[in-house]
Amino acid sequence: MNLTIFILKAIIYALAFITSFYALNAINYEKLLKKTSVVQIQTLYILLAMALAYLVGSFILSFINF
Repeated sequence: MNLTIFILKAIIYALAFITSFYALNAINYEKLLKKTSVVQIQTLYILLAMALAYLVGSFILSFINF
């Protein structure tokens, strides 16, 4: 039972990460950030996707009461 809940949470967070990564592609970051700092921009992009995925995943899990 405990393993099933863990797997369900992991799937929800993974789907939220994929969805947030896809949604963040719509934002044009080139106008906001320097073009010489590519590694920092990619790191920020991944961190933003992770933070958004955590928020969305937590919302979904609290919505279905896990």
